[in-house]
Amino acid sequence: MHSPTDRNFFTLSWQGDVDGSLLLLDQTRLPHEETILDLQSPDEVIDCIVRLAVRGAPAIGVAGAYALCLATRGMTDREEILERLHEVAPRVRDCRPTAVNLETMVKRMMHSLAMTDVNTASGLDIRNHLLHLAQTIDQEDQDFCDRIGQSGAEVVPEGGTIITHCNAGALATAGSGTALSVLYAAWESGRRFSVLADETRPLLQGSRITAWELQKKGIPVEVICDGAAGSYFQRGKVDMVITGADRIAANGDAANKIGTYMLATLAAAHAVPFYIAAPSSTFDFQTESGQLIPIEERDEKEIWYPLGETRPEGKIRYGNPAFDVTPAPLIKGWITEEGILQPPFSEIRD
Repeated sequence: MHSPTDRNFFTLSWQGDVDGSLLLLDQTRLPHEETILDLQSPDEVIDCIVRLAVRGAPAIGVAGAYALCLATRGMTDREEILERLHEVAPRVRDCRPTAVNLETMVKRMMHSLAMTDVNTASGLDIRNHLLHLAQTIDQEDQDFCDRIGQSGAEVVPEGGTIITHCNAGALATAGSGTALSVLYAAWESGRRFSVLADETRPLLQGSRITAWELQKKGIPVEVICDGAAGSYFQRGKVDMVITGADRIAANGDAANKIGTYMLATLAAAHAVPFYIAAPSSTFDFQTESGQLIPIEERDEKEIWYPLGETRPEGKIRYGNPAFDVTPAPLIKGWITEEGILQPPFSEIRD
């Protein structure tokens, strides 16, 4: 697991035994402050997920698993522990609806509990079991990130310019990232290239977080306004697009941060390859297509707050969908821990 002393890419880490706590980097304060939060309750984790102190589908999946461990902090009675878990799990699972990893990991934790003999297990046994599984989920994500990087490094063009959107780096995962893991692996193999980071309105994850990560790695990065991307494509200044994803439907349609679909259509119009990088845990084979993926609508304040601390007067409406869906035909390849895949993704279907 990440060590809080490794300040380059610390995202989150469990500290201590079953009565321990979750240390988490508050990403809302980046890039100006690196503040580590010490979370001791599931409600604190939920708050961090909702306000994007921790974000990125893999990272919130890991955080959700640890939230269930915090739910039973200090408890000993078996029945009370089980009752508490069944009360907390739905609230954690549903606090962000689009990213499937959160739902998947909460379900995995609760399913594992259902498979144990809770009638003979002590309260401490149950809590130890949950913590061990959460730490396994954490380690799996780290391993998957490394393998995603190795899977995709070969497609990064030597001397090229790659555009990415939002943040799909270490701070979106428990490991080295998804889309950025591909770039890191390519860079470490000796390839040289530069990156265009969309600022990613309205919360600027690209300019605040992706650019911050890339400069720490020594990779040349230029931040551009979201609306400037078309100009760079038109002038032949983009050789590849790579992003992460929050949920990938069975047919390959991919939900990712709002604005990704625009990049994909630009890439298609200019014959530039567009890749999605994501672990198998981001694939939702129960959802047939992107039309069925729930899209989170966030607070309108995220749009108008930069204009002032009070809402502008008048009858202006503000739409703030957090995600859009890129149709599978626009995606050249899905980079996973099992390689660069194509639908129907038989390599990772159970």
